[in-house]
Amino acid sequence: MPKTAICPGSFDPITYGHLDIIRRGSKIFDHVIVAVFKNQSKSPLFSVDERLELIKEATRDLPNVSCDESQGLLVDYAKRKNVDVILRGLRAVSDFEYEMQITSMNRKLEEDIETFFMMTNNQHSFLSSSIVKEVAKYQSDVTDLVPEVVAEALKQKYRS
Repeated sequence: MPKTAICPGSFDPITYGHLDIIRRGSKIFDHVIVAVFKNQSKSPLFSVDERLELIKEATRDLPNVSCDESQGLLVDYAKRKNVDVILRGLRAVSDFEYEMQITSMNRKLEEDIETFFMMTNNQHSFLSSSIVKEVAKYQSDVTDLVPEVVAEALKQKYRS
């Protein structure tokens, strides 16, 4: 039975840390849906449409990866898509506590959905979209943190 996993996040913007998890997940699962969720507690730099375009460009070499957007609860989205695996990346111990709470709530809401955790490659363990935006805001080079298309999009955003 083919297995699809949802890799959820705000991806504002997508980083090499995200891509590490997506790329490795695409080798394990038949299909990975990168789902852009609107996080109400964050003020995004990029619109959802811009984030989707950046993800599509960054994952164009991965034929079994697609991207989508959603609002609301991840478990509701997973049920609509008939997917029972969530793929999440962990950078450090500090991520584990937060992810454990989210996973426990997801399991309470929908016990048939499993969460699959992958440790991010050590070279990306410090990386977050927030850090990338902070560095890019001051016109520092972020090409070793994000794909070229994202680095260029960040330059454009912070020029205006």
